[in-house]
Amino acid sequence: MNVVGIGLGDLGRLELRTLAALDGVDLVAGADVSPDAREAFAEEHDVPTYESYEELLDAEDADAACIVTPHTLHYEQARACLDRGVHVHLEKPMVTDLDHARDLQKRADEAGLVLAVGYQRHVDWRFQKIRRLVDEGAIGDLHMAACFLEQVWISFAEEQWRGNPALSGGGQLYDSGSHLLDALLWTTRTDPVSVAAAVDDRGHDVDVNSALAVTLDRDGDRVTASVGVSGAGRSTPAPGEGLHFWGTEGRISLADDTLTVESGGEVDVEDAHEPQFEELTEAKLENFVDAVRGDAELAIPASDAVRVTALTEAAYEAAETERTVGIDAFDEDEAASLAATTEATGAVDPGDDD
Repeated sequence: MNVVGIGLGDLGRLELRTLAALDGVDLVAGADVSPDAREAFAEEHDVPTYESYEELLDAEDADAACIVTPHTLHYEQARACLDRGVHVHLEKPMVTDLDHARDLQKRADEAGLVLAVGYQRHVDWRFQKIRRLVDEGAIGDLHMAACFLEQVWISFAEEQWRGNPALSGGGQLYDSGSHLLDALLWTTRTDPVSVAAAVDDRGHDVDVNSALAVTLDRDGDRVTASVGVSGAGRSTPAPGEGLHFWGTEGRISLADDTLTVESGGEVDVEDAHEPQFEELTEAKLENFVDAVRGDAELAIPASDAVRVTALTEAAYEAAETERTVGIDAFDEDEAASLAATTEATGAVDPGDDD
């Protein structure tokens, strides 16, 4: 499998290094606008480099692309790859516009291409276990959730492209906060229905703190959720986070490296240290490669990222208009197609633990 890289910064090089180490994967080229990034990549891999992704795609015979670039560039770059028949692993967030998210998913589906988004919590055993416990009814019927994420973020982000709305599309809610929104929706198998939000930039050019009140739908049942995201926290480099779920017969809490499950009148507490980032990166990229080969179900499908995009976009609108905003992640045709696909596959989750 010939793989190319679009975006050769630190994370881009880590992901390409990881891909190159997988059996049957050949890293054939990379592209980045930065001469320093191209030089660092070339020192590690003896393959051609290009200043633009257009040059790369025109010159190289690529089967798959790994895109790790500023958020607002994702749509054009991923679309160019898909239109050339190239499978795509796209770092989160998928895009910063719901119409763009829907369009990328549609293009990939119609072309029979794999489009994955880098939400690595899907391959993290802690979140897999929460999802399985909720599915199994360990806490009864889920009715409420609360989650938070905090990180030392704005102090360095404002000096980088993340602090430029033209490149980032937003602040911490679209950056690390996107992982939290994905984790909430994925672990609970819910669709966002509506959101009210308060978003504060704390005097910066992008949002730093966000508080969301979200209504979710789980198979026709309503779930109430609160979400807090801070880019002026205390944890670094990885964010501190916690997720809490309440059902009619118990609760689940993941916080401070501990997973607590109250079910059937009993409380189980286990150590739940976060896996190494490199380990999760390898797991998500290995799944992507296996999905391209047809050997595995995709662990992080585009449809999940569309839901996150819809919720994020609505949250920004809710904060700006100071009203509750309804959410329709998929139009009617997309929703029907997604439901049919889920039914046909039996809602298989390749990352779920046994």
